[in-house]
Amino acid sequence: MKRNTSMFPKLPIMILISFVSFTSLLVPSFSTSTNLDTICTCLINYNVSNFSVYPTSVDSAASNYFNLLDFSIQNLRFAASFMPKPTVIIVPESKEQLVSSVRCSRRGSYEIRVRCGGHSYEGTSSVSVDGSPFVIIDLMKLDGVSVDLDSGTGWVQGGATLGQTYYAISQASNVHGFAAGSCPTVGVGGHISGGGFGFLSRKYGLAADNVVDALLVDAQGRLLDRKAMGEDVFWAIRGGGGGIWGIIYAWKIRLLKVPKTVTSFIVSRSGSKSYVSQLVHKWQLVAPKLDDEFYLSVSVSGGKTPEINTQFNGFHLGPRTEAISILNEAFPELGVLKHDCKEMSWIESTLFFSDLDNAANSSYVSLLKERYFEKKTYFKAKSDYVETPISMGGIMATLDVLEKEPKGLIILDPYGGAMQRISEEAIAFPHRKGNLFGIQYLVQWKEKDNIGKSNAYIEWIREFYNTMAPFVSSAPRAAYVNYMDLDLGMMDYLLLNTSNTNHAVERARVWGEKYFLNNYDRLVKAKTTIDPLNVFRHQQGIPPILT
Repeated sequence: MKRNTSMFPKLPIMILISFVSFTSLLVPSFSTSTNLDTICTCLINYNVSNFSVYPTSVDSAASNYFNLLDFSIQNLRFAASFMPKPTVIIVPESKEQLVSSVRCSRRGSYEIRVRCGGHSYEGTSSVSVDGSPFVIIDLMKLDGVSVDLDSGTGWVQGGATLGQTYYAISQASNVHGFAAGSCPTVGVGGHISGGGFGFLSRKYGLAADNVVDALLVDAQGRLLDRKAMGEDVFWAIRGGGGGIWGIIYAWKIRLLKVPKTVTSFIVSRSGSKSYVSQLVHKWQLVAPKLDDEFYLSVSVSGGKTPEINTQFNGFHLGPRTEAISILNEAFPELGVLKHDCKEMSWIESTLFFSDLDNAANSSYVSLLKERYFEKKTYFKAKSDYVETPISMGGIMATLDVLEKEPKGLIILDPYGGAMQRISEEAIAFPHRKGNLFGIQYLVQWKEKDNIGKSNAYIEWIREFYNTMAPFVSSAPRAAYVNYMDLDLGMMDYLLLNTSNTNHAVERARVWGEKYFLNNYDRLVKAKTTIDPLNVFRHQQGIPPILT
């Protein structure tokens, strides 16, 4: 049995891209008219009509360009007017157009930024900061999902969102799902490239653990499947980070069995620092050791109030009676009751834990198909891994820092289960055995707070990160590449042109070993194989060994 769905973003009319008369538009000062003529002529000759060129006049073309540019920028820090803008935004609608987009971009001597859902924490899918003219190849129209229940697999195009993927699977089966993140507007191209942790990961591993094939467009414009790219490159693109290997046209994923009924709950617990620290301390001893079918995360909000607020998100692959029984035995202090837990289908649970409006109403599961995220903010994030339970004193110190910033938040995601059993060398993502949980530090603010205050928010989260150093992994202090953090280091592009081929590789090791631990050197070799000229790169890319 096969079901095919092809879903295209429902953009406002003003955002739809049409043929561009590029000769009437001017371009950013860092680009040349010759290069612009070259890429535009090339695109038209290869029947790529969906592209928009940087304008300098206020007209309908300018409106189209900026609305398209901003549509998928999820972190508003990188939508600011002073941020570098792409000379051209290309939106291919087929694999042939995708291949042509890469070839034409290179023919025009433009750097390439690849955008799927636009959720890059540091804006690397929408911004280039080295001063070179660049283009964005936006995959939003390559968002088809094909499900084959007979083989237990599906093909997901790189521009599809997690929500579109989940929805398509649910339309084919009510007993299959996929292990990936909880934000439905995240693009699968980048999410899987970085590993992809989610509510099913303690049962089935990461999204990238459940990829069985892929179609990759490389820097030469070749469309390569697993056999053609080779096992080293196929290993690297699963968890080795997005935007640096080529462009993922599609992933072939393994469908995962889920019961018809799952249990979900979101409960809040507020109280004194002493009360909250005891709950979090007990959580870290319990959550990583629960049955594989159980996921229980906790988030703690910032701000100095009489009571500190925490939220526990629980998910169980089974009925409510089982979920309550497990928690009553392992974590009675949480006090989860029958009315706290809701039985639902797996697809309803993905909506339940999303940040979408009407998420509590299961009749709105079609919302998962929408790719525009209404609740965009400015934010900065960092990450850590914890291998040894944090002491009560350490948790109290954490809460002391959180008290200083009402817009701050930490999210603790439990590992264990399948994450404990899968080898750190199975794919490029290495954070497996020995990790109790991951930490995401987050501070987010609105536009009215951006002017004059953004630096204070960023300094606060850096202070928080420094405070946590004694309690987290070390040598190296590990980080999750999907929560990209440029504070860990950035590439000096002058190093890429040096005669000493080791300079760039050693510079990138600073962050590469934090994200990939002992897998870093193998990733460098894979990069050298698939992209020896470093065509696909960004501030925290992995450089090839230059020859």
